[in-house]
Amino acid sequence: MADSKSGEAGFLMEQSNIIMIIKSAEYLISSPDWEKCPTPNMPEYAFIGRSNVGKSSLINILANNEKLAKTSGTPGKTQLINHFVINQLWYLVDLPGYGFAKRSLSQRRQWEQMIENYLRKRPNLVSVFVLIDSRHAPQKIDLEFVNQLGAWNIPFSLVFTKADKSTQAEVSRNVKTFLNKMRETWQFLPPNFVTSTVKKTGRDAILTYIDELNAQFRAIA
Repeated sequence: MADSKSGEAGFLMEQSNIIMIIKSAEYLISSPDWEKCPTPNMPEYAFIGRSNVGKSSLINILANNEKLAKTSGTPGKTQLINHFVINQLWYLVDLPGYGFAKRSLSQRRQWEQMIENYLRKRPNLVSVFVLIDSRHAPQKIDLEFVNQLGAWNIPFSLVFTKADKSTQAEVSRNVKTFLNKMRETWQFLPPNFVTSTVKKTGRDAILTYIDELNAQFRAIA
């Protein structure tokens, strides 16, 4: 696959001394399709991944509110497009996970179409954060999803989750293997982060990156 809007490879570490302070994080609305989403008047960042990848936990540590997004051990609990407003300046979006193993074929197709419509038609969507479970070797479904984002020319980043659940060596190996698989078809790799919701690893790096994208959004708005 050729170019991506997302830039060069490499881990994004906390390089700035100025970290975004989360003063407010509020649930706004859950929508069944993109046309019912809030007015697109602020930059928006969507979080998505396979079911049970730790998405809700990551959203909660980013927002500094452990109760903001509902966490569940049951895969597939998120079924709508969930909007949260952060600092009254940008939207954080919790999307249903892909790979709906325990849902009917018609339900899976409905969710897939809902997600595709949102990703391709939401005008203020700045970037998608794709969550990957760092405990495992590259999964076909994750690689297929990021390739689809590339085909749609949608900017995205990779977030390797649950780094505290394995050794550092195992996490590093799985991340490197995933990026090497992407290099087979991608000219450039997207930004990527390694996170642990237990240790809050990667939180500041992600917020700093969002802050930079917010500034770019406002500069061209």
